[in-house]
Amino acid sequence: MAFALCLPQISLSGENALVDLVAHLLNKSIRRPLIVTEQALLKIGLLDGFISSLRDAGFSPVIFDGVLANPTDKVAEAAFSAFQTSKCDSLIGFGGGSAMDTAKAVRAMAANPDKSIYSFEGIGKVGKVGPFMVCVSTTSGTAAEVTSNAVITDTNRKVKMVIIDSALIPDIAVNDPSLMVGLPAAVTAATGMDALTHAIEAYVSVGAHTLTDHSALAAIKVIAEYLPQAVANGKDLKAREMMAHGQFLAGMAFNSAGLGYVHSLAHQPGATHNLPHGVCNAIMLPVVCEFNLPVKEARFADVAAAMGVDTRNMTTQAAATAAINAIRSLSEQVGIPAGLSALGIKQSDLAGWVEAAQADPCSGCAPRKASNEELLALYQAAF
Repeated sequence: MAFALCLPQISLSGENALVDLVAHLLNKSIRRPLIVTEQALLKIGLLDGFISSLRDAGFSPVIFDGVLANPTDKVAEAAFSAFQTSKCDSLIGFGGGSAMDTAKAVRAMAANPDKSIYSFEGIGKVGKVGPFMVCVSTTSGTAAEVTSNAVITDTNRKVKMVIIDSALIPDIAVNDPSLMVGLPAAVTAATGMDALTHAIEAYVSVGAHTLTDHSALAAIKVIAEYLPQAVANGKDLKAREMMAHGQFLAGMAFNSAGLGYVHSLAHQPGATHNLPHGVCNAIMLPVVCEFNLPVKEARFADVAAAMGVDTRNMTTQAAATAAINAIRSLSEQVGIPAGLSALGIKQSDLAGWVEAAQADPCSGCAPRKASNEELLALYQAAF
């Protein structure tokens, strides 16, 4: 089977990219987009200029602001209802991964109105391409604006449904660093570590390929250099722009190469305890990397070098171990909690997540397969 590299048709990056978006939309046969976003972003006025520009250009945007930090099936259904009721013809996901994933869920349901959101869980279950869709990222982490993934919580099962289908890749992706300068330090750290996880998992994945390796390593280098700067000074526009580039590169890599057990394991506490995805990823990342080390030693040595470790006089094994230490050091530097227990998780929670983690679609690209007992041990090591 040929390797598939899937990307948005257009990617707008850099300061004033949001301004350029309106000009691009004028060339499309759409006039009534549903803007899927969060109340908090509306309240601080982050969308004011964009909405005004759309209206001035002759568009009639409709706002859905019910997005939650961890988007649920109920939120996705409510957004789809708003799309139908308002007779919208397109979608604009505006915010972090939660807003963009909700917009993607609406796109899937609009393309398949006879199916429920639950029917799309897994790989390749959407099939049809829905309405024209733009994703505008206001964080530098999820890369939802470039990927075929959406993660929606099933509130009955308390499991994050991972939906993967190229039909969900946005038509236009937007990364404008001026939208990110007000992002709090803790959110900057969490989303940045999420992006680092994407890049590292893609680089050691069984699906890694020449066409993804370069973007994965480039992402690791950029994130390791600029994440501490973005956390320390959120108004540093260069750091914000470089982080936007880094997370986009990571998205390019994992969208085709896949992820692994870090994401599979991190999805579960996010679903049951409504915890930030990036924080859960950051805590699990060094633990899972240690588990993968025996089968991907040379690749982890490359990760160490990309993170700025001088590996010239190291053995491959020493360099690979240095990568794990560098990940832990970066995580601590940007203020990530030391373990799952710091998030209010109890030892008794861990065993209940194992089967769901094993069944998570991200597990399919793990470079070293783990038994249920080994997955539980990974949770315990991250506790």
